[in-house]
Amino acid sequence: MLTIGCHLSSSKGFLAMGKEAVKIGADTFQFFSRNPRGTKAKKLDPEDIGRFLSFAQEHKINRILAHAPYTLNACSADEGLRELARDTMKDDLDRMEYIPGNCYNFHPGSHTGQGAETGIRYISHMLNQILRPDQKTTVLLETMSGKGSEVGRTFEELRGILNQVERNECMGVCLDTCHVWDAGYDIAGDLDGVLNEFDRIIGLSRLKAIHLNDSLNPLGSHKDRHAAIGEGMIGFDALKRIVEHPSLKNLPFYLETPNDLPGYAKEIAMMRGMG
Repeated sequence: MLTIGCHLSSSKGFLAMGKEAVKIGADTFQFFSRNPRGTKAKKLDPEDIGRFLSFAQEHKINRILAHAPYTLNACSADEGLRELARDTMKDDLDRMEYIPGNCYNFHPGSHTGQGAETGIRYISHMLNQILRPDQKTTVLLETMSGKGSEVGRTFEELRGILNQVERNECMGVCLDTCHVWDAGYDIAGDLDGVLNEFDRIIGLSRLKAIHLNDSLNPLGSHKDRHAAIGEGMIGFDALKRIVEHPSLKNLPFYLETPNDLPGYAKEIAMMRGMG
């Protein structure tokens, strides 16, 4: 059965997100670990988390995904910004232990002119500082579109990070359909070819989640403009093939399309073949 949800606001807590997910026909969801444009985090409420875990078990909600704030840059040329990313992500992973067995996704960062090789070294160094042997959260590198000096625009760059992370068993990848399309991977015209390349370079066993988004831009534009499902350059048919692909269909899918809750409900129904 397709596991699919969308990005939800965490402002009212975990139980509220769980109830919103069920309301729109979702059985998973993504949320920001803290303010997406800053570093401030809401205080955790263990009672709310306990009620959510019971609700999630009852309604078969699983594999929720926390998303790090956009402001973090683990490979900045500024040492202070790298330290901020490290401390923030360490705190996020400590907080995620309250909801064990889930995933934490982050944008690898921008090397700001230092070069991808230096960026990769900084990112892996940070991960080696914060990953714990006893943690129950899988950390995901997100595929990026390649705008500016982003690291993670190619499968090779992500592999470069993974190669230098000591606790490799804690790591995985989140494939963003808009991002890989904008990066030049033709998931509409040659999905099998792209997945074969991913498997050869990274390994499909490392793929733990998919951000399901259409793109406003043509293939290889190196931008990052998400579109609603079927309203972009990738198209509904191609995205439907992705959720039904034998190598992908058992993964959790997370919508990050420009939508409100009714819009997400419509897209979830479309992907389930009910819309």
